[in-house]
Amino acid sequence: MNVLAHIYLSGDSDEIIIGNYIGDYVKGRDYLKYPELIKKGIILHRHIDDFTDKHPVVQRSKILFTRKYHKYAGVVIDIIYDHYLTKEWDTFSRRPIESVTYQFYRAMVNNYDILPPKVQDRFPFFIINNWIESYKTSKGLKNVLSTLSKRTSLPSESKYAIKTFKKNYYILGEDFMEFFPQLIEYVETDFGIPLSQQITLPF
Repeated sequence: MNVLAHIYLSGDSDEIIIGNYIGDYVKGRDYLKYPELIKKGIILHRHIDDFTDKHPVVQRSKILFTRKYHKYAGVVIDIIYDHYLTKEWDTFSRRPIESVTYQFYRAMVNNYDILPPKVQDRFPFFIINNWIESYKTSKGLKNVLSTLSKRTSLPSESKYAIKTFKKNYYILGEDFMEFFPQLIEYVETDFGIPLSQQITLPF
């Protein structure tokens, strides 16, 4: 999953939110140097990624993008699933998305000194460009994918990704709505983070 999903799945704890966000930047046993709740967030991040990568619904979504993205198709799906989370936000949370985003930004700024150097370098850019809001539109998704292709090893195929996304919009949305409640249940059961109380529709 991508940024917005990781924030949502952290619940209300600033420390878990921080750990969950920086999870990709903390390797091996380096997580042990962080405070307890941040450690929990880092471990949570790893388990979310593992659960997501192995899930058959996610595998089904990835197939649509493997022709151009190959092993990086999962990165595209992570970003696209965040789009559907923005669209279905009121289904999964009684808190406005702006409130959750603000809590995330505030937590990161207040704990800036303990963030990994790469996060410190990139986070101001992240805020200025308001990436979380950009997930709402296909133009925003294209910009995110294009930017990542310049900064990472993600293939530069954003045009193809958006064309495929639009062509399969409802299929991918159905995949997300089948998968995400299962991920919520997993996080609640294994990490004790109450999330289902926020859900407004039964699954």
